[in-house]
Amino acid sequence: MNEDIRSAQVRLIDHEGEMQGVMTAREAMHRAFAVGLDLVEISPNAEPPVVKILDFGKFKYEQQKKKNEAKKKQKVIEIKEVKVRPNIDENDYQVKLRAMKSFIEEGDKVKVTLRFRGREMAHQDLGVKVLERIRTDMDAATKVEQMPRMENRQMVMVLTPR
Repeated sequence: MNEDIRSAQVRLIDHEGEMQGVMTAREAMHRAFAVGLDLVEISPNAEPPVVKILDFGKFKYEQQKKKNEAKKKQKVIEIKEVKVRPNIDENDYQVKLRAMKSFIEEGDKVKVTLRFRGREMAHQDLGVKVLERIRTDMDAATKVEQMPRMENRQMVMVLTPR
């Protein structure tokens, strides 16, 4: 901006958006100060660099506004956790499945945690069957991001929307 522009030659765009051509940086700065505005480097990598005459405060404000607008539009993906047990009852299973489907429809990831207690650790195959059943029931809307794996006394699987 202004005196910080290091190039000897610049391509100038005036405050009305019209191309003025290639000139020295000093001459471009004089034109900017004549209209009471700043000289801002728009694309420094061009040959010669492109500079524009504009109000820097207003320019910065517009950029901040665009940035905030982009931030508003982006969706934050959350990880929702659903806890199940190896000997889960059919009705409980259906309730958990409905909850998982609603989370996936909202665009969130679902972490399915299957906790083993006491002697259930000896029958981990039952837990694997429950997770496989969840995977097949959710297969239409999801893909498995993390396959079922043991972490201490629980099995964890992560599903993401397709």
